[in-house]
Amino acid sequence: MAERKPIESWLTDMDGVLMHEGIPVPGADAFVKRLRESGTPFLVLTNNSIYTPRDLHARLSRIGLDVPVANIWTSALASAQFLDEQRPGGTAYVIGEAGLTTALHDIGYVLTDVEPDYVVLGETRTYSFEALTKAIRLINDGARFIATNPDEIGPSAEGALPATGSVAALITKATGQKPYFVGKPNPLMMRSGLNAIGAHSETSAMIGDRMDTDVRAGLEAGMETFLVLTGVTKAAEVDRYPYRPSTVVDSIANLVERIA
Repeated sequence: MAERKPIESWLTDMDGVLMHEGIPVPGADAFVKRLRESGTPFLVLTNNSIYTPRDLHARLSRIGLDVPVANIWTSALASAQFLDEQRPGGTAYVIGEAGLTTALHDIGYVLTDVEPDYVVLGETRTYSFEALTKAIRLINDGARFIATNPDEIGPSAEGALPATGSVAALITKATGQKPYFVGKPNPLMMRSGLNAIGAHSETSAMIGDRMDTDVRAGLEAGMETFLVLTGVTKAAEVDRYPYRPSTVVDSIANLVERIA
């Protein structure tokens, strides 16, 4: 195996890496502090499209993690950037919350239910049957189908919740149209994030807690990958996948000293 270049930039997932069920993972504060003090380019990524970067900055600050707004990259931002490149100044019917609607407004998109260019599906706490019916009819009438991420379930205090991927499957069943998923594991989200901080894949690393999204996305984007065992994927599950992370570590605390 060819030796990789030194890591100059870091991308890291949020839930399961920096925090778990609203509590910071031990070592996460030291990792973020080291990144900021060293001036190392970095991004905190999330497939969750509910929140704006400003919302996420506030949530992280409350648990002692000082991540600037400019260092937060969401599937909503990646989806908006993708649409801006594909069809600038377009129109969309959106199922989602402020993270997604704000991102689309910021690129100049008009949100409408009248002959939109796209139906854009994101995360929301309350999926409306009326909104889903409208989305199905618009797609049947020719609107293109985009979804922020393929995650099928999300966590809650009461247990698993249906997430974007599950709802997208419902719409696909009703329309015969599969969405284009912009978020992880699509390497497009990683590459757009790297571009946002002026980084290159050959000198960047991705830290995640999931083999099926974080590690796969980092691998397909050409990055060095670190799997931490503080989230979804457990050590015994790694060998079940046809690909491997570059390195498996117990937690992000093990990576603080890797920051130059």
